[in-house]
Amino acid sequence: MKDKTEKHQAGAIDRITLPLFVPGDRPERFAKAMAAGADAVIIDLEDAVAPDAKEHARAGLAAALSGLAGSVPVLLRINARGTPWHAGDLAACAGLPLAGIVLPKAETGPDCVAVGAATGLPVVALVESALGLRNAEEIAMASRRIAFGSIDFAADLGIAHERDVLLPARFALAVAARLAGQAAPIDGVTTALRDEDVIAEDCRHAVAMGFGGKLIIHPAQIAAARKGFAPSEGECDWARRVLSAVEGGAAAIAVDGAMVDAPVIARARRILERAAAS
Repeated sequence: MKDKTEKHQAGAIDRITLPLFVPGDRPERFAKAMAAGADAVIIDLEDAVAPDAKEHARAGLAAALSGLAGSVPVLLRINARGTPWHAGDLAACAGLPLAGIVLPKAETGPDCVAVGAATGLPVVALVESALGLRNAEEIAMASRRIAFGSIDFAADLGIAHERDVLLPARFALAVAARLAGQAAPIDGVTTALRDEDVIAEDCRHAVAMGFGGKLIIHPAQIAAARKGFAPSEGECDWARRVLSAVEGGAAAIAVDGAMVDAPVIARARRILERAAAS
């Protein structure tokens, strides 16, 4: 039974596209977050909770989650290794109805392994520093999924939080996830809360970079983000025509004057899978 539960939890982590953060010291918001339309809820004990409120927020989790019913996975972002709250956060996970742990400031594979061993839960490793990026492959190998803490990463390097500047980092994380056999990584947050065009375009950029999700910080972002991750009707039409053309079993054909072979067919299938999930 335990093995089945662990596999179910891990599978749930793989399918997450739009996880929504909710402050760990605002339990009255937990149910609203679960009903907001996100793919998962991340209860945040780290950045969203002031240092003097962290222990109180942690102590209230069991009661806040005990009567909470919902169909979306609930994850907990704990405080980073090396902070005064890390060990207590790990201990508090026992018995909580969680699908996984989000580890901030993930910088080594052993850090991820230790969190998984302490909690018995899948780990989403949040890469947020130069050291974390350097060790991205070992972090991916040691976790269930990786995510990009792009704002903290930019701050760590003293660089602009802009798409072009962060291209190498996003590419490296996509490669690391692929080498580890993971689901595509989860992209960092968009700071614009209600600018639907910016949110959707950020998500389209994430897809183009090989990412499979985006961290969401406000329910108002969800609809625009889902639109950004959904393929366009033109892409779906192309994908359907590609798959229709290969139904006869030909190894190499042409659609719209361009060669279609196995990699193109795989891309067409992924587009339709994204459309079905959106």
